[in-house]
This record gives sequence, C-alpha cells and structure tokens, in this order.
Amino acid sequence: MRNIALKLMYNGTAYHGWQIQRTEATVGETLQRAVSRVCGEPVKLTGCGRTDAGVHAERYVANFRTSSRIPADRLPFAVNTHTPEDIAVQAAFEVAEDFNAIGSCLKKEYTYRIYNSRISNPFYVNRAYFYPKRLDAAVMDRAARAFEGTHDFRAVRSVGTETKSTVRTIYYCHVTRSGDLLELKVCANGFLYNMVRAITGTVLYAAEGKLQPEDIPRILESGNRTLAGPTVPPGGLYLTRLWYEDERLND
Repeated sequence: MRNIALKLMYNGTAYHGWQIQRTEATVGETLQRAVSRVCGEPVKLTGCGRTDAGVHAERYVANFRTSSRIPADRLPFAVNTHTPEDIAVQAAFEVAEDFNAIGSCLKKEYTYRIYNSRISNPFYVNRAYFYPKRLDAAVMDRAARAFEGTHDFRAVRSVGTETKSTVRTIYYCHVTRSGDLLELKVCANGFLYNMVRAITGTVLYAAEGKLQPEDIPRILESGNRTLAGPTVPPGGLYLTRLWYEDERLND
C-alpha cells in the first residue's frame, strides 16, 4: 500500500467544514469520493485539521493509502475532474509510511480577513468580515501580539471538540492593513475549537475600546470565555500555511 499526500485548496462557503458528516456536505467527503473513483477502490482521507463550516483553505494537506499504481504526479488532474470548482488538488506525493497529515504537522498559520470600509464590497461576501466602523490597525496589532507565547487558551475557545489540554504555543500573532483589508495572522503548534475567531473578536473589542490590549494576559489567565471578545463569522477565516518535515508539502 502506498501512502499518498495531497496538497489542495478550497473555498469552504458551500461546505460544513472538512470533517465527514452523515447529513451535511463536507470538503473531506467530497474529495474522498473523488479520490476513491480515481483509485478504483474505497480510500479514507486524513486531513491536517478540522476547518469549520464556511472556513476556507489556501493550503491544506490530506493523506490516504491505496493499492492503485497511478503515478502520484497524475493524481491532481485526475481527481480534479471529479471535484467541484471550489476544491482543487494542486500536487500529490508519495510519502513515508508513518506520515499522517494531522499528526505530522508541526505548526499551522491561519489568516482572518476583515473588509474595513463604510461601503460593503460584493466580492468579499463570505470571503472577509465586513466591518464598517473604522478600525485602528496599530491597536489591533498590539492586542494580537499579547496572545503570543505559551498559554492556556481556554478563554478563547468555544465549547465543542474535547481535547486533553488547552495549552498551546502561538509563535506569532499580528495585524496588518492594506487599503481596506485588514489581516490577522496567527501561527501556532495547534488550535482549539474557534480559537482564531475568538482571538479576532477579542482584538476587535480592543479596537472598539471595550478592553485594553494590556488586559489580554489577565483574560487568558482567568480562563473565562465571557471576558474575551465574540466569535467572529467563519467566512473571513483561511488556513494559509502548514509546516512539515517533508519540505515538499510546505510550499
């Protein structure tokens, strides 16, 4: 059996996240069905993480095992003929037997995009969070950087998937502006359920003056979700970078 890793990207608007579910269309189910058709046998995809409903991925890695002898470099074109236009496999590689898309992932970067203008932009619908009140990117950046380091992130987690520990390490978290588009980028060794969206909501609260950037360490220490900001909508969230020991998967 060969172990194959796929690099792909998707627009998550039409899907109920990555994870396969019985009653909802998901990215994982849609792609798994396409790969099974191409390989001529049932396959089971393992994704690098659970993106929520409506969340997008500019970078995503999934792996599967197959007895099919189709050359890896021919798989992307073949699979893409069986997927909708909002899912695209970019590359495929044979990887080590013990490779696992989620377990082998060293760290991930998510980007949350905010369209900050008095007038909405139709091209950012379900692609960025429309926020008409003028935001101070410098204040947001100060607040974002307060999340960096190793902390217990219970205060910015929604109740959902259970995990043994809520301690994670954020390597960087910052905000930049380009015209009307604000981007919050956060890189960590792991993420809790809705963690990035709650961090973004807390950073927005700082921009609104509802809390100070200097309050964030205390909020994290408290573990109290009600002290942090709201969970912002999913359409502005993208998985944008992944890191693996196999450097072919990092580009």
